[in-house]
Amino acid sequence: MQFQFSELTPNERYHLMVQSVLPRPIAWILTVNDDGSHNLAPYSFFAPVCANPPTMVVSIGQKQPGEDKDTFRNLQRDGRCVVHIASVDWLEALNASSATLAKNESEVSMGNVPLLTDSDGGLPHIDGAPVAYYCRLQQVTDLGPAPQHIVFLEIDKLIVAEGVDYVKGGSTRLSAAAINPLARLGGSEYAALGDIISLARPE
Repeated sequence: MQFQFSELTPNERYHLMVQSVLPRPIAWILTVNDDGSHNLAPYSFFAPVCANPPTMVVSIGQKQPGEDKDTFRNLQRDGRCVVHIASVDWLEALNASSATLAKNESEVSMGNVPLLTDSDGGLPHIDGAPVAYYCRLQQVTDLGPAPQHIVFLEIDKLIVAEGVDYVKGGSTRLSAAAINPLARLGGSEYAALGDIISLARPE
């Protein structure tokens, strides 16, 4: 079966894409609201794109036509965020944080998500999340009439939970099994990591 995207509505394209680009990592992004409370929201149009400078990209749509999501507004105003990679254990809390709330209504407070103070005096991060990237806004490119904000984030610092990092051959490695990342599928579906397959690259 073929799908001509020029003949489909944006909603139809979206559902085909999220049900076939699988699995997708989830950026669970914490930002600070203008009243000092914390916003927390998941985004699965997300990927690392460069190591020098260390950069990730996340696609952020609008809450409704003409109204940006709190995550984007906070990034535009404050320029800082913490991108968490959530483990499967965080499924219910992560899913709950995707609800549409009023401006400055905190998903952290509503979901009783525990936060840890940053040793460098920056934003807090989720206590128990296996991975937390401290990032700052690098640039934004808008796509489409809505628009969709393509947000580039430069990484300043990475914090991993105890048991995630180990040393092999003199190098620090991170254990995918220990991270146990939650992944996004289509509709209401999520996925766990499943089997890990090791295969050396050819010379």
